[in-house]
Amino acid sequence: MNALKAWIARYQLASLLLLAVLLAVVLPLCLDIFRLNLIGKYLSYAFVAIGLVMVWGYGGVLSLGQGVFFGLGGYAMAMFLKLEASDPISTKIQSTPGIPDFMDWNQITELPPFWLPFKSLPLSLAAVIVLPTLLAWVISFAMFKRRVGGVYFAIITQAVALILTVLIIGQQGYTGGVNGMTDLKTLWGWDTRTDSAKYILYYLCVALLVAAIVLCRWIQVGKVGTLLLAMRDKEDRVRFSGYDVANFKVFTFCLAAALSGIGGAMFSLQVGFMSPSFVGIVPSIEMVIYAAVGGRMSLVGAVYGTLLVNAGKTYFSESFPDLWLFLMAALFIGVTMAFPMGLAGVWEEHILPWWKSRRQALREAALPAPPSAPARSLREAEPGLPPQAHAALPDGVSSQSV
Repeated sequence: MNALKAWIARYQLASLLLLAVLLAVVLPLCLDIFRLNLIGKYLSYAFVAIGLVMVWGYGGVLSLGQGVFFGLGGYAMAMFLKLEASDPISTKIQSTPGIPDFMDWNQITELPPFWLPFKSLPLSLAAVIVLPTLLAWVISFAMFKRRVGGVYFAIITQAVALILTVLIIGQQGYTGGVNGMTDLKTLWGWDTRTDSAKYILYYLCVALLVAAIVLCRWIQVGKVGTLLLAMRDKEDRVRFSGYDVANFKVFTFCLAAALSGIGGAMFSLQVGFMSPSFVGIVPSIEMVIYAAVGGRMSLVGAVYGTLLVNAGKTYFSESFPDLWLFLMAALFIGVTMAFPMGLAGVWEEHILPWWKSRRQALREAALPAPPSAPARSLREAEPGLPPQAHAALPDGVSSQSV
């Protein structure tokens, strides 16, 4: 039993189990399908927040361009869905049936070669992970091998997000431009717009998210996680110990990119569209806010932070359409100033110690009171009298009365 408790504490499975129960049981029972679909959309962002915990919280590398990898994964899945929705029967009114509508509007008469692999679902699923990971490897290998980090790396990732956004918008005939890819409605003939499909996609998103947290936690408690923390605090000391610091940073950055790509694919499936508005600098910074509010050292906290920020965003935009941006800014500034370690820091530094002290007090109060000490025998040794004198003392008489 003690070994099981130690194993649960080591991998933080108690908090993960609580999160899984909340997402898989409580929310589906309490929310209608519209709101639950919104939660599924929020959880797709949580993949990015988890990746940021690894690369920023543990690796010490702040990336302000995670929207790039989120968008690549989303576009990879959206391209497959768009091709399936653009079959010759559905597009027979176009000048060129069998190609996406935005291509027909831009006088493109045949499918571009780089679109052909996305006719296959297995290749599209592979591209969801491979494309973000490959781009992340190119960026991180070029930067980290030259020991570029800190604010310079953050600015470079912002530049990449801006470049990709301009590229997507500028190539409207191939990417859908500023409107993105819309009318994504079937997956291998399965209508993803029905209520039952939305429930299935929601639970798939929850399962993938829990698996991602388990994978990242396994990395954290292993040798790699220890080295990441050491590199974050004393990078030169780790390098002098013989480790290639750049390779560990590249690995972590690629892992975060792959997780972001999965989140983008789940977004395309659940929301039904993908546009460059999720790729640029602003959404990338918002994704950093998710990790900061939840706690950049906590995987589970990053999920709660994502849910809190997005739920606040939805509530404020619905209730205060003219002020919601200011309210969101106040929420972020207030949380980060009051709780620098995010929601996870509040739990670990305040709530958990209070709960432990409370349990200890209740446990002590439940214990039976210790028996009162019996009255001392007047024949016990008392100062000032030899032992022989006690034998002569009658009961009820002390040495002080002698």
